[in-house]
Amino acid sequence: MGALLRRYWQPVAGLDEMNDRWTKRVKLLGEDLVLYKDRSGTFGLIGEQCPHRRASMAYGIPTEDGIRCPYHGWKFDGSGACLEQPNEPEGSTFKDKVTIAGYPVQELGGLLWAYLGPLPAPRIPRYDAFVDGPAIRHLGEAVIPCNWLQIMENSVDIVHTEWCHGALYEWVMEQAGSPTKVAISKHHERCAWDEFPYGIIKRRLMVGQSEDSDDWKVGHPLVFPNMLSVGSGGGLWKQYTMQIRVPQDDTHTKHWWYHAFVPPAGVDVPERLLNGVPTFNVPFVDDAGEYMLEYIHVQDIMCWITQGPIADRSREALNSTDRGITMYRNLLKREMEKVARGEDPMITIRSEADDRAIDLPLEVGKDMFNDGFASLVRRHMSNFSPIVEDILEVFARDKAVRTAGTATPVTASSGD
Repeated sequence: MGALLRRYWQPVAGLDEMNDRWTKRVKLLGEDLVLYKDRSGTFGLIGEQCPHRRASMAYGIPTEDGIRCPYHGWKFDGSGACLEQPNEPEGSTFKDKVTIAGYPVQELGGLLWAYLGPLPAPRIPRYDAFVDGPAIRHLGEAVIPCNWLQIMENSVDIVHTEWCHGALYEWVMEQAGSPTKVAISKHHERCAWDEFPYGIIKRRLMVGQSEDSDDWKVGHPLVFPNMLSVGSGGGLWKQYTMQIRVPQDDTHTKHWWYHAFVPPAGVDVPERLLNGVPTFNVPFVDDAGEYMLEYIHVQDIMCWITQGPIADRSREALNSTDRGITMYRNLLKREMEKVARGEDPMITIRSEADDRAIDLPLEVGKDMFNDGFASLVRRHMSNFSPIVEDILEVFARDKAVRTAGTATPVTASSGD
């Protein structure tokens, strides 16, 4: 599986995280690495420990074309090549025999991405969330103490929404003395999964819905291998959310919540909101160490973590509503076998002609968003964003958005 995941660009940091720093420790696919910025503004990703005496490159000295070890000044570039060993005799070629792990880094959509696979690297898929604009963007991050796969399997588990995000939320509110009903608790009458060129599309039909609804006709996808694309494709508002689940090691996952809010037509937006992508930490337990179950994504996180550090699939009892999970597992196996044969896995973009914006399926008029825009934002991890009040103010300027759905403030909508 590691060989497969290394064939895809993975996010390592928000671009704005590097505005006031030169290095950042990164744990990715089992490797301890250092993201650095040289004095020309170019980013690189290298192994943390210098191959000389094993000092940490996280304290390195940036140069115009690389970074120096803080211990003895050995200089490396982003490919991991040793460029200089200042105290070696003139004419020494020892530097040519020494390397450090080094991986390409590129920016897309305010995220810094790294490629840890065999070269030449493919192109980064330019999914709509990262390139559509103008949009107000922000980026949440957290480390989840469990294996990445049980997080991803949640993305094709359709019916969990009515229970984990509906019934559980209503129970939490009942215990808090504020009983409420939410749209997401509607019962699923039908579920469907379809493979498409970028992964698996999941579709749902809830009680009272027509088969002409986008929830059933369009759906939204798990983007292979480790992303979920969800949001609102238009109507009262347009919003992209990419949840990206990157393995740090077997039992820790870096989880990214990337949001792009497309402002309503005709609404003035402060320029500062359209420039940059602020990054923020996402909490999921309170001061007492209890899960903050009033938030949609924490309800998921609780279920992921309580399966154990690595879920024991031998003790599962899968049923008919779990077909998406078995489809996803089979897709992973198929693509691993392709890599083992020396072939490129799916969504490998090599040619410039194929390097284009990719519009993913996304429902318009998503039923679970009927509780309104402010509710959607407040019940998601966006509530912890440093610009959340700005986002709400921008969308409140549009009458159609302001009056959408019910006026009930304590509501939830799906992040799945």
